[in-house]
Amino acid sequence: MTGKREAERFGRWAERAASVYLALKGYRILARRFRSPAGEIDLVARRGRLVVYVEVKARRGEPAEIPGRQRRRILRAAEHFLKLRPELASCDQRFDAILIRPARLPTHLKDAWRG
Repeated sequence: MTGKREAERFGRWAERAASVYLALKGYRILARRFRSPAGEIDLVARRGRLVVYVEVKARRGEPAEIPGRQRRRILRAAEHFLKLRPELASCDQRFDAILIRPARLPTHLKDAWRG
């Protein structure tokens, strides 16, 4: 298996793990790998009146930062998501990150950056 294909499998596994983790914390997953012309959001979840846009970072070593350019793409994708789901526009919005590393519990960084 090529390195790129293995990385893709690991990333998909990390997104599934993050989905399960959020579900166990009482979030309902609204979208996985939401794609828009502006960019992609790994997970969109809701708990009560809170909609959370989640970037999943999976690394075998220490997780990397989320660069400003990527944050802006996620913000634009979130705006697109709300246009498709206007009933959520009155909800509070938050941008989180979940760090996934093998043999460790996920790390949930709530309000990882502001939109």
